[in-house]
Amino acid sequence: MGKLDGKVVVVTGASRGIGAEIAARFAQEGGRIVCAARTLREGDHPLEGSLEKTVADIRQAGGEATAVSVNLAQPAECERLLQEAQDAYGPVDVLVNNAALTYFIPVKDFATNRWLRSWEVNFHAPFILSKGALEQMIPRGSGSIVNISSGAAVGPGRGPYPEGSGSGGGTCYGAEKAALERFTQGLASEVYQYGISVTCVSPSLVVPTPGTVYHNLVSGMDDPKGEPPGLMADAALLLATEPPERVTGRVTYSQQILQEFGWLTGGQGRGVTMPGTGYSQI
Repeated sequence: MGKLDGKVVVVTGASRGIGAEIAARFAQEGGRIVCAARTLREGDHPLEGSLEKTVADIRQAGGEATAVSVNLAQPAECERLLQEAQDAYGPVDVLVNNAALTYFIPVKDFATNRWLRSWEVNFHAPFILSKGALEQMIPRGSGSIVNISSGAAVGPGRGPYPEGSGSGGGTCYGAEKAALERFTQGLASEVYQYGISVTCVSPSLVVPTPGTVYHNLVSGMDDPKGEPPGLMADAALLLATEPPERVTGRVTYSQQILQEFGWLTGGQGRGVTMPGTGYSQI
């Protein structure tokens, strides 16, 4: 018996990387997975990965999944995603807000339209999708929302700063993820009374994915310093399936939460051997 037998799960950013891994892992546990992203077919995006591949892999392994190509920068598209999920499988039980749009550009060089679009995908879409999912979860008195954050939410701290230390261009992305962590705890406190959990998890170490390789955050898909994507999938699964009273409001890290619940021994990285954000300590 799987931890998610018969549950309807929406995973955004499921065409590659962590999102594809979460979708596959949740399907292994019996979830009916709605895989959402912009890239429907291989070759539609410069990076490797597509919804069709994610869904095909899940079905080949005996799981159930369907693809919804969607532009999460548009509120109407977020609403369409939830409607298509309900039409395909029924009301949503689990929402994983994983999709991200990243531009590593210093603020002085950041085009305003790119800044706004990044916030639409990385922060506004989780709000719109959470709000819509809650409309389906609250009447049933159950549900889980898992937000995917990043170590980028940990700021550089107060100055003075060494020359060149702020040249990475992560201010926008870091601010979005810090906001997502605050949103997580605020929403968790609002909906606990309805039996719904809201949590947030980041990788303890950088996960080699087509995106992190492209942005030179890891040396390659086999970077030995990276974290296997399966750890993030397991951490998201844990948070999505534990009773709300055990996890809701948690802002945590993959290896930290897995180690805490006995799913992993010998963890490292953020939350284990390095500090996380302030919200992870609350």
